Amino acid sequence: MQSKERHTAIVKEAARALGFDFCGIAKAQKLDEDARRLEKWLQNGMHGNMSYMERHFDLRVDPCLLVPGARSVITLLLNYTPGALQRENTPKVARYAYGRDYHEVIREKLNRFIHELREHIGAIDGRGFVDSAPVLERTWAKRSGLGWVGKNGNLINRDIGSYFFIATLITDLELDHDDPYARDYCGSCRKCIDACPTEAILPNKVVDGSKCISYFTIELKDQIIPSEMQGKFDDWVFGCDVCQEVCPWNRFAKPTRELAFNPLPEILNFTTREWEALSEEAFRQIFKHSPLKRSKYAGIMRNLHFIKPDGDRESS
Repeated sequence: MQSKERHTAIVKEAARALGFDFCGIAKAQKLDEDARRLEKWLQNGMHGNMSYMERHFDLRVDPCLLVPGARSVITLLLNYTPGALQRENTPKVARYAYGRDYHEVIREKLNRFIHELREHIGAIDGRGFVDSAPVLERTWAKRSGLGWVGKNGNLINRDIGSYFFIATLITDLELDHDDPYARDYCGSCRKCIDACPTEAILPNKVVDGSKCISYFTIELKDQIIPSEMQGKFDDWVFGCDVCQEVCPWNRFAKPTRELAFNPLPEILNFTTREWEALSEEAFRQIFKHSPLKRSKYAGIMRNLHFIKPDGDRESS
């Protein structure tokens, strides 16, 4: 077996052994088309107050600037579909945040992944990323043959839908590259567009991030949520899953095998009254390893008050 073929087999096997659901590989090259699309999106102000999206523009579209000599971009998918959902008529949390913070979980896996590759291949250069660095992970996933980008902006995989995290490893390894995903199976469906409570999903696969409920409940931090959004949040207190809940492809979603993503009992069972009675100390203790800590206690309380204003409280 030639070294490139052998190294590719090692990569795929290591990904499987670490519990990743899918692994695809693309050639590392500058993303000129994505650069134009991202620039237009930023110019239209669709990133809202997320000023970090404006920084490191060149790094986002050229993997060789992140890893000099980069030859391959490895994309890994990790399913987070929970085995149980929250009780009804309570403040809603996006499913990806039910369990342990995915940044912690996937960073550990990526570190082990790189270690495994070096153990079996030798000295390689590579950097792993998970949703916290200037990497266009959905584009690389599509180029790696793992799915297509839906109208809601999420990567969709025909086998498991869209409830998964995307991790990226840029490396100087020369590997066999998978064929890009050429089909788009959204067709004429517009369920996500029609269902979006704030009309953030626009035609032509453009999502106005400045209108997204996830933006308001997570990214806006300490600022006041605009009054014109009152009554549009559908009880979402952290993130939003509406566009994924209505997506027909998520009927294929299967519960995750990753134990770290098992739901916290409090997220599944807290009533509105219990959320509102939560002290800051209790919040820090319960959610110390949860994505909810990103909004902090003050942010969650602000969101709770916004979706359940005075006079609209749960009575039991």
